[in-house]
Amino acid sequence: MTIKIYLMVMVTLTAMSCKDTNQEKDASEPMSGEMYQEDSGKMMAENAGNNATNAIIDNYLQIKNALVADDQEAAAQAGGKLVGEFEDFDQSNYSSEEQQELTDIIEDAKEHAEHIAESAIDHQREHFDILSKDVIDMIAITGTDKKLYQDFCPMYNDNKGAQWLSATKEIKNPYFGSKMMDCGKIQKEIN
Repeated sequence: MTIKIYLMVMVTLTAMSCKDTNQEKDASEPMSGEMYQEDSGKMMAENAGNNATNAIIDNYLQIKNALVADDQEAAAQAGGKLVGEFEDFDQSNYSSEEQQELTDIIEDAKEHAEHIAESAIDHQREHFDILSKDVIDMIAITGTDKKLYQDFCPMYNDNKGAQWLSATKEIKNPYFGSKMMDCGKIQKEIN
């Protein structure tokens, strides 16, 4: 009988000791709500960056689609919107090195978007070539949750070629529009 009581006391003490150890361990770790707030803050910052990048991509794609359709006015309107998106882009979530690169890219891209907003279609296409390089470079830093295709037309600019981004696999060439709609190939898939 004493052995049974002794065993019960030992089991109880061991159980209580384990419980105290778990409480001390739990106290040293952040509570799940704190971890959630930390993770959610990071996710919100990433989502804000993706949302800003996605707004730029959406306006860029509007320019691309307008040039595919040989629609100078629609390209100009989208170019004007894109200028505003570049001005509103928040770089604070990026490292200082990335911020400097983004500043350079955005300044250049904004200038080309301004030209697209104010120019004839041939001139819009010239600026779209450089704008495309800038947006591709920007996405390399910021990332995107959109699935995109980086396309290439080897014949544009006296056979020097030019890149552009598309949301579809189908080649629709913004540099030649209706003259050579399907000239080009997919270079790579982004995301």
